[in-house]
Amino acid sequence: MDRLSADDRLILWPDEVWPQDVGALAILEGSSLLDADGGVRIDAARDAVGRRIHLVPRFRQVLHVPRRGLGGPLWVDAPAFDLREHVRVAPVVPPGGDAQLLETVEQIRRRRLDRSRPLWEMWLLPGLPARRIGMFVRLHHVVADGLAGIASVAALLGGDADATAASTQPWVPAAWPSSRALLGDNLRRRAAGTRRAVARLRHPGDVLRGLRGAWPAAHELLVAEPGPQTSLGRVIGPHRRLALVRGRLDVVRDVARAQDATVNDVLLTVATAGLRRLLARRAEPVDDVVVPVYVPVSLRREHSGQAVGNLITQMVVPLPLDIADAGQRLRHIAAETARRKAMVRPPLGAMFRSRPLAGVMLKLVARQRVNVVTADLPGPPAPLSFAGARLLEVFPLVNLIGTVSLGVAALSYAGQFNLMVVADADAYPDLDVFVAAVEDELRATALR
Repeated sequence: MDRLSADDRLILWPDEVWPQDVGALAILEGSSLLDADGGVRIDAARDAVGRRIHLVPRFRQVLHVPRRGLGGPLWVDAPAFDLREHVRVAPVVPPGGDAQLLETVEQIRRRRLDRSRPLWEMWLLPGLPARRIGMFVRLHHVVADGLAGIASVAALLGGDADATAASTQPWVPAAWPSSRALLGDNLRRRAAGTRRAVARLRHPGDVLRGLRGAWPAAHELLVAEPGPQTSLGRVIGPHRRLALVRGRLDVVRDVARAQDATVNDVLLTVATAGLRRLLARRAEPVDDVVVPVYVPVSLRREHSGQAVGNLITQMVVPLPLDIADAGQRLRHIAAETARRKAMVRPPLGAMFRSRPLAGVMLKLVARQRVNVVTADLPGPPAPLSFAGARLLEVFPLVNLIGTVSLGVAALSYAGQFNLMVVADADAYPDLDVFVAAVEDELRATALR
């Protein structure tokens, strides 16, 4: 039984209010996918996906929620699978620039994924200049976290060497487990959980040491000094503003090495520059102001396309808006993240496993006033292709939730360091101010 983990179930909790979809936007050199009139050769695209989808089994499974008493949700093979429902076309209106492309992506993002089908879609977006095509791949966060999601999409696309790899075996969906099998599995899992609890009671010293080791990370997440009250702190609505920022990975790495920092530290530094300018333009104080941000931390060791589900925890990093000098700011953030990375961090699902306890903990989390999330995702170092079309650029899309109204995600791909910024549309009518500051900071980084 492929039951959802505690981390996966945690992802599902807020989904009815705040859809938990993540994804990636790619720009393709589209000549091989366009006909003479500029239309998408959709059959060729679906054939390319069909020849590689066996590498991502989760993309042909659905989420099944059994009736009460039969255990938690689990993944089962879809009774029927039709790529026409998952690989589709949405033309971008002229002139086909970034603004029109992102508006098309936002229109797609606002539509709910159908829970009766596998929870992913691939949209081909023709209408870009120079016969280029956009490709927006989205999936529900319960399918995979950031690292697993990027690995899954990369496996689905492939590179030049294996772009024509095919599965010669026809797919036959496995039968769903019976109610009797689900009941038996649920009882065995409950019994195993009871045995683990009893075993822990027999070794209270180990339990106390584990709690003591995890306390600093829990304190950081739940009861540390709350962030300042700013205009960023508002409950998000259904609409988003999106923006793209382009950079070079070699430049970012050189700057990071020179300051004994990491690529993620540079991302946090440029995000700080954006927040500093944004709040200053809003006539809000930045002197002596520290804004905390969430930084997801992966706990998984494998990065193949077979990695699925969620295995992450959360780190809170304070960003010093009062430090104007970029080099000094980077050194400060690097020292702070190094200290916080040394903490023992249990998976989030383990902390929120009990629903009554989770309710209390979620209230504590909300009191911390963390309104920004960042993510640095390592992507494929070599270029990928899809149906003979080379992927020129890739940008990651993160989800927002609650009062986390801004997300800044970076993806390294084939020497690029590209960012997508996603913001609540009502909270960020001036998102361009934030984006311009990030771009300026990246340009200044290239000159240092």
